[in-house]
Amino acid sequence: MNRLQHIRGHLLADKNMNIATTPPSPLTTHVLNTAQGVPGVNMTISLHRLNPISSEWYLLTTGKTNDDGRCPGLITKENFIAGVYKMCFETGKYWDALGETCFYPYVEKYHVPLLLSRFSYSTYRGS
Repeated sequence: MNRLQHIRGHLLADKNMNIATTPPSPLTTHVLNTAQGVPGVNMTISLHRLNPISSEWYLLTTGKTNDDGRCPGLITKENFIAGVYKMCFETGKYWDALGETCFYPYVEKYHVPLLLSRFSYSTYRGS
């Protein structure tokens, strides 16, 4: 029942919500806690861009996922220029806050391997 109460707000969202409060981001993510069947709330995410000359990663911004597991407004359209980006998800801190331990203390994604079937898809860490 607790899980249903948690998602009730997502199912019955206020249709008059002003979505203009957060500018749309060209780069999005959605964190889902599949162990508990809930959004990954309050996870820190940092966004980095690769300097093509020095081959060093530069931190652009950080954010935290909201009650829906999303991190809107991570980067603006104006600041999203051509380049190579990666997002670093602080999974260890997320699980620590829930009183759990995990195998991966962080996840960095800049290459998204895709497992695909006719009815579903999944991503994995890749090589």
